[in-house]
Amino acid sequence: MLNYQLDLKQVLINNNHVEVVDYDDNDHYLEDVDNLHTIWYKYFPKSGSGPSKLVAKTPVLGWNSWNAFGGNINEAKIIAAANNISSLGLKDLGYTYVAIDDTWSNITGRDPTTQRVKPDSNKFPNGIKYVADAVHALGLKFGIYSDAGLTTCAGFPGSLYYETIDAQTWNDWGVDLVKYDNCNVPSNWTDSYNIPTDYDWYNSNSALRYRRLTDALNTISRPVVYSICNWGNANGHMWRLSGDSSASWSYITTIIQQAVYYINYVDFYAHGDMDMMEIGNGALTLTEQRTHFAAWCFLKSPILLGTDLSLLSTDQLAIIKNKELLAFSQDTTYGAAAKPYISASSPAYFSGTSTAGAHVFLINYNSTSGSMTVTFSAVPELQSKTSWKVHDMWTGTDIGTYSGSYTATVASHDTAALRFT
Repeated sequence: MLNYQLDLKQVLINNNHVEVVDYDDNDHYLEDVDNLHTIWYKYFPKSGSGPSKLVAKTPVLGWNSWNAFGGNINEAKIIAAANNISSLGLKDLGYTYVAIDDTWSNITGRDPTTQRVKPDSNKFPNGIKYVADAVHALGLKFGIYSDAGLTTCAGFPGSLYYETIDAQTWNDWGVDLVKYDNCNVPSNWTDSYNIPTDYDWYNSNSALRYRRLTDALNTISRPVVYSICNWGNANGHMWRLSGDSSASWSYITTIIQQAVYYINYVDFYAHGDMDMMEIGNGALTLTEQRTHFAAWCFLKSPILLGTDLSLLSTDQLAIIKNKELLAFSQDTTYGAAAKPYISASSPAYFSGTSTAGAHVFLINYNSTSGSMTVTFSAVPELQSKTSWKVHDMWTGTDIGTYSGSYTATVASHDTAALRFT
């Protein structure tokens, strides 16, 4: 049985029915559990507000534990990652969040008295607040993981029906970001994808389920970045666009296409999440890692590094520390992502604007080096004149002034990043 209290009403979910006790007139009455999401908002009205505007105006930068360690996490590894962000100079570039992913809690369940989630005492012997305090002491922010289902993807306690309790717990611990997954969801809270194109996703079961935590987070004192593993820019600051990332060129090319599909939704406080970075993992070439990073920047995806930071090479650090690409990502005047200006199934020509000027990004998907031409009249941001000064954002150097067009030689699987003034 699940038991909730709201003012003078008590809602008890037991087997196939929802029982509501009204203490004003001592009435008891039953409702059908098949309409659980409707019943929930009847007694726990939604606020109607979106996620906090105090955080995540620009895409989040930081680190997440999953791609580096999976479930093999502990207090020492998280604090070491925070120290690396500081010592490697990443903090000074805006990398701020240090986030724990799945398997941090006690798999046996919640505290029977408080119903709060319990940390795994072997992995986190001093508790989660101790880790959050250590991260905060470095001038960084702390993130945690939960799930909008009964259990997480790895089978640990989820937050469905416990949103208010968990939001308050995270507030007490000093949590600054919540990654909210989408596993092990009861069938009455899911949606069919065989639906009309004009379906009202805002009022779908999934959207209602995710907005329950949106509302709970809006009741606590700490502003929290809400990272949702589901489509829905109305529910979170950042929303996943795919399944889990992999350290492969095929994943990078596929997620770029997926990001383009949702590109018009990207703006301040609303970021399509291309998932955690794979730089430092697998067998990606340096040019592929350059494209990986550049695309996450110019498509305004959150950038959460996902490797053992202490093992990054000088070349890999140079990629993730590129100030000009990060500046495009973090621009506080222009919130839109760069967009394709030439239509293609594998979009290769992107353009956008920042406070520094107009930008063009060219992706070479081919297995050999090739020439790629920027025709100024074809680029929306370059149509105001015929002559432009071209600047290489990777090297930070001016290339020269060109009239009508500029042709770059782009290595296989690399991305040219250009600024025009």
